[in-house]
Amino acid sequence: MNIEDFDFHLPEELIAQTPLEDRTSSRLLVLNKNTKEIAHKTFKDIKDYFKPGDCLVLNNTRVLPARLYGVKEGTGANIEVLLLHQEQGDTWEVLVKPAKKVKEGTVLNFGDGKLRATCVGLKEHGGRIMEFSYNGIFYEVLDELGEMPLPPYIKEKLPEKERYQTVYAKEEGSAAAPTAGLHFTNELLEELKTIGVTVTFITLHVGLGTFRPVSVENIDEHQMHAEFYRMSQETADTLNQVKEQGGRIISVGTTSTRTLETIARDQDGIFVETSGWTDIFIYPPYQFRAVDGLITNFHLPKSTLIMLVSALAGKEPILSAYEAAVRERYRFFSFGDAMFII
Repeated sequence: MNIEDFDFHLPEELIAQTPLEDRTSSRLLVLNKNTKEIAHKTFKDIKDYFKPGDCLVLNNTRVLPARLYGVKEGTGANIEVLLLHQEQGDTWEVLVKPAKKVKEGTVLNFGDGKLRATCVGLKEHGGRIMEFSYNGIFYEVLDELGEMPLPPYIKEKLPEKERYQTVYAKEEGSAAAPTAGLHFTNELLEELKTIGVTVTFITLHVGLGTFRPVSVENIDEHQMHAEFYRMSQETADTLNQVKEQGGRIISVGTTSTRTLETIARDQDGIFVETSGWTDIFIYPPYQFRAVDGLITNFHLPKSTLIMLVSALAGKEPILSAYEAAVRERYRFFSFGDAMFII
């Protein structure tokens, strides 16, 4: 398949710059993957599409305030650092900008010396291995000095850090939010439980590889970056029971979907307690083994994420739904509106 097959026109003014005050007040486009019918709702209406016995799977990763602004020792040059993932102890893989100013041995200072980082290795595309030194607890220092790593298409300042976290965020480690989950409140989750829906959690720490543009024309040649995932025994037991009893597994976000499909692929359709790294790339044609429905946001043209939803609902129905969303002035991307593929 060609990358151009997943292109669509998106007016720039439809890219949401700020989150809505009420998480559940986002609009919701419902796409039936069998009949191809589209319905326009609000997110709080989503409970009307669930049945007793269904299972909602949420990614409980927590976004690190991973963007740091430091000064290079010796020259005073301003350097931006984005934490990607922890290698070992206080050593992290990061992205730096401008990369040409950070070589092995370069030392950066953040917050008047509250945090220091020494470059101990070089990676491609602006990647570096940095060893951090500090007093106290690293995550507390990071919370004080770091900013949320908002995507580059968001130009507005985030008024409060927690608005780029899901209400159930728990496991520290993401470089970006699993944004489909931003629409949920604790109250809505309780309402779903009341009607007989099981709510369970997996963890996938979102890396920037998910959002990197596809740079090849033939998508078969694209290589995904690996991301760390974990499934507990409790979640595995829950999902196996739901499957056995004929319930639907509804994943929240492409991150949850990739985790579930990775485990189902590796374990022959059975869920087990496991953890590891996944570089699964889901695009048409793909046979889903775990996920029956998907709650997601609206994605960038020609991205791996629009390819994933096209694999679930069909490329033409997805592009038609996106055309409808543009026509109806839906809000797009991280702080935008939602789609439910059932």
